[in-house]
Amino acid sequence: MTGSSTLRGPSAEALSVLEKRLGSDLGDVGSRKASEVGTNLFELSRVIRHEPRLRRALTDVSAEPSAKADLVKAVFSGKVDDIATGLLATAAEQRWTATHDLPDVLERLGVECLVRSAEDPGRIADELFAVERMLHSAPELRIALADPARSVADKQGLLESLLSGKTLAATARLVELAVSGSHRTVGLALADYQRIAASVQDGRVATVRTARQLTDAEVRRLEAALKRQYHRSVHLNLVVEPDLIGGLRIEIGDDVIDGSVANRLDDARRRLVG
Repeated sequence: MTGSSTLRGPSAEALSVLEKRLGSDLGDVGSRKASEVGTNLFELSRVIRHEPRLRRALTDVSAEPSAKADLVKAVFSGKVDDIATGLLATAAEQRWTATHDLPDVLERLGVECLVRSAEDPGRIADELFAVERMLHSAPELRIALADPARSVADKQGLLESLLSGKTLAATARLVELAVSGSHRTVGLALADYQRIAASVQDGRVATVRTARQLTDAEVRRLEAALKRQYHRSVHLNLVVEPDLIGGLRIEIGDDVIDGSVANRLDDARRRLVG
């Protein structure tokens, strides 16, 4: 899936248009409706990703925008929610840098809808990270989720049995949809969905690897320092890794801030050998 940070040119502009429309469309609807729209956007993304002729037709720069919007209504009206259909019609009227950007953006908008549907949206990123870490520490589960012989429904049922009653409904739905999304693995999907969830809250996600558990005061100071540096709130995912031999390593987007003793020793070794 193409994250918003990797979208370029017309596709980035299209995402901006669609996010503004999404915010307007969801302004007066309840959480159940927002969840329905999100699920429908995932389904539209899946259909368009697996139907190359339809995808090319909806992103054809030589076709009239209104004709492409009419095609959307002819194919999908009455089959999915009107808000989701309207968003896809608007998407078809935009220009796209690459055809695959269209389904990728629809999936992103689906995530945003489900985050907005949660009774406590701020918890979504934490819960997605917790599930991602659970998968990271359970190789047998990762193998089962990657097994092509297992159906999507079987994989979703497996995750549901593990998470039932332990997360927000919106988080559980996102984990379920991650199985059938555009990412190579469920873990990659959850990491991307987590970043989107943070962005909905006008923040960014930083993975902080430390040699020891940070105190609450240290976490607050780190959050404040990163907020000053990035000019927006930063959601911290804390991972304890004793091999760091002290210090910490922060990964935020493409930036890496490495203040660990292990890294400083590596730097010293590199300088010594020339």
